[in-house]
Amino acid sequence: MIVWKHPKIPHLIKRINNALLAFDSLVDSSIYQAGQRTREIWAAFSAKMDRLHISGGPKLAVELACEGLTLGLGGALLATALALPAFRETSDDWLKKQDLAVTFLDRYGQEVGRRGIRHDDSVPLEQIPDYLVQAALATEDRRFFDHYGIDPIGLGRALGANARASGVVQGGSSITQQLAKNLFLTNERTIERKVKEAFLALWLETHLPKRDILKLYFDRAYLGGGTFGVQAASEFYFGKNIRDISLAEAAMLAGLFKAPTKYAPHINLPAARARANDVLSNLVDAGFMTEGQVYGARKNPATPVDRKRKSSPDWYLDWAYDQVKKQADSGQLGSDRVLTVRTALDAELQVKAEEAVENALRQSGRQFRAHQGAAIVLEPNGAVRAIVGGRDYGASQFNRATDATRQPGSSFKPFVYLTAVMTGHFHATTIVDGNNICIGNWCPNNYGGAQAGRLPLVLALQKSLNTVAVRLSVAIGENYWPKNQSYHLARIAELGRKKIVETARKMGVTTALPDTVSLPLGADDVKMIDMASAYAVFSNGGQRATPFAAIEIRNSRGDVIWHHDRDAPAPEQVIPADKIAEMNNMLKEVVAGGTARAAQLEGVVAAGKTGTTNGYKDAWFDGFTGNFIGSVWFGNDDDTSMNNMTGGTLPARTWHEIMAFAHQGVELKNPYGVAPLPSQISNVASADGSRQSSSQRPSMLSKKSKEALASIEQFLRTAQDQKRADNKVPLSLTATSGTVPPLNLDIR
Repeated sequence: MIVWKHPKIPHLIKRINNALLAFDSLVDSSIYQAGQRTREIWAAFSAKMDRLHISGGPKLAVELACEGLTLGLGGALLATALALPAFRETSDDWLKKQDLAVTFLDRYGQEVGRRGIRHDDSVPLEQIPDYLVQAALATEDRRFFDHYGIDPIGLGRALGANARASGVVQGGSSITQQLAKNLFLTNERTIERKVKEAFLALWLETHLPKRDILKLYFDRAYLGGGTFGVQAASEFYFGKNIRDISLAEAAMLAGLFKAPTKYAPHINLPAARARANDVLSNLVDAGFMTEGQVYGARKNPATPVDRKRKSSPDWYLDWAYDQVKKQADSGQLGSDRVLTVRTALDAELQVKAEEAVENALRQSGRQFRAHQGAAIVLEPNGAVRAIVGGRDYGASQFNRATDATRQPGSSFKPFVYLTAVMTGHFHATTIVDGNNICIGNWCPNNYGGAQAGRLPLVLALQKSLNTVAVRLSVAIGENYWPKNQSYHLARIAELGRKKIVETARKMGVTTALPDTVSLPLGADDVKMIDMASAYAVFSNGGQRATPFAAIEIRNSRGDVIWHHDRDAPAPEQVIPADKIAEMNNMLKEVVAGGTARAAQLEGVVAAGKTGTTNGYKDAWFDGFTGNFIGSVWFGNDDDTSMNNMTGGTLPARTWHEIMAFAHQGVELKNPYGVAPLPSQISNVASADGSRQSSSQRPSMLSKKSKEALASIEQFLRTAQDQKRADNKVPLSLTATSGTVPPLNLDIR
């Protein structure tokens, strides 16, 4: 124990204690004074606020104003967030980008249709008859010159009318909103699209005067029959310039803006006349005309020119226009907006394909409870010969061949088998197990529940066994499973499915393929055009075959600004050719003696695969020869089940009907790696009627004649170029300088 005996120590301790007591007092007094000061401030604030105290109605108004300000600020932030995606649809040259005008030619150089605004016949607004302008305003947007892009009053009136009618009888979109949709958006019915439409309408109103908006509306609106704008529609429906139409004809045109497919007069004349009568009533209700002025138009309704005999490849042209527009928007075609596009379209085959789909549905649709069908025909290099997007373009413009996604069923299995063949462990003669297999609690069954036992791989594909496809997915996974990891069936199968998806992607399937245990059986949605392009890889020996429509594109001066053979990416070998040959020899057995026997072509080697989904909701046949690839689908838009339709019934028969016609008069080619049929004496199919078919192609030129014509064409074009250089006179569809390559017309 230490005892401090220094005389100053007690004095120092005392001073420290005093200092601590002083600090404690300072803290306590400071807190007390702060509290007192706070109370004084609060009392003063309360006294002042008491003088501002309100109650009753004024208090409610203030509260509402505060809440409104809060909600308004929140709404402004939300509106900004929603507006940004809409404004991204615009650009500095947005108006110029919409001015694309395309004239389409078929593969032989014959004009088959137009898309986009017609620059050569756009009529100034002041020359459009007043009664057409008034009819459009009275029917679509009576307060067009009073609102700022969105019309709340008109929207409320439309909602009231629809409520009274218990259905949609009036639209609430203003003309500016409709123009915004036509310029920047699609026809999808989603809330996102409607929000974008509203913001873009406001954006248009800030950038254009009302008259310019109205003029663009009259020029850009789709009015049915493949026509865009009132001038093109007037020419199509009435065979006259828009300046010369009558009041009755103007009323019929004005009735088309909202529902062109429903009221197109060449499709449904009674409905078009009833709609025109409603438009005349709108003219009277809006105060633009009197009942006496519209009486004559009511008594003598418009009569369109007969267009029933005119066949227009509208689904093909819609798709081709979208392709060309993407090229133009990406800068591949320069600054010219007036283009002439020679496509790969085979107009006769297009008509035949449309007839085949319609005839199949008319004859057997009721039996199978099928209401829709689609078809697409490609060449092995991806050139699209024909597109049938549905049963009736006039009734529905939705392109089921290029835009719809449906389950392919067993027509997806060739990707599974090909992936297995590429491991090197499977060949046509390899014995596989067709008995049941379970992955977890999922146990697929074969069609009819049959047990298949052990059998060769080619026979399993021929019979379209589900169990073998699933077992192959496991075997593929085992091939790539790390040797140092323990066996895990579910993960191995997942790895196998990943490799199958990689194969499908390489061959052209672009849609999302979510990983599920049923993926090898075709349970994921795909597009028909993707399936056709993927099967083209089988036909051509393993090269990627991106679908395309345009063979050659010329600008308004006639210069060739893009040619597929010159400017498109070179074909890429995506699958080894020897593996394709193995698969093709198995796939031809599916047609020769398997589920696709109805697709057999006399004297032509055909291969392919049928597809049927659960509940008979989709039925496919995807097949190919060395000349063409075709995909045929039947089903219902509402995804309801059909009556036991399989891919080997109506789809295979329709494919046969289309392909029998397509192969007439062509030099026959076998799918890659497949030997000719014993019955193939000549490699040229007969065009004189010896092959059985429901219809025959008109006689075509021989190959030598075609080559002679190509030479003559090149000579004439060179002479035209020389004449142009001498006279300095621009010639339509003629290059400005140099020797122009021949058109390479595929005349048969």
